[in-house]
Amino acid sequence: MSLPSVAFAGVLAQIDLSSQRMQVYVNGKPKYTWKVSTARSGYRTPIGTYKPYNLVRFHRSTIYNGSPMPHSIFFKGGYAIHGSYETKHLGRPASHGCVRLHPSNAARLYALVQKYGKGNTTIRIIR
Repeated sequence: MSLPSVAFAGVLAQIDLSSQRMQVYVNGKPKYTWKVSTARSGYRTPIGTYKPYNLVRFHRSTIYNGSPMPHSIFFKGGYAIHGSYETKHLGRPASHGCVRLHPSNAARLYALVQKYGKGNTTIRIIR
């Protein structure tokens, strides 16, 4: 996973679809590396750079049978970074497009976004 090209204040969550990993930087310094699950075959996780627009601590999917999405960080339409209890799938594509994390890691990231603010948080999704 490549380092961000420009250091900045705040939080950067960089998701690498090829490695199924998220690198979290705080104030330009690497803080965490976590396994994720992004879109499985037939679905897509959007590539690009985003700002979170909504945080929901205890969200339930309105599309997928009320599935729990703890510590949801919405960044584009219905796409979010969120916790998943399907932890055995982390590290390989398994979602309908969201970025799944272990619930404890989702809580850590959620707390960082709350602390630094949505405006000081960037979500970057790369191949």
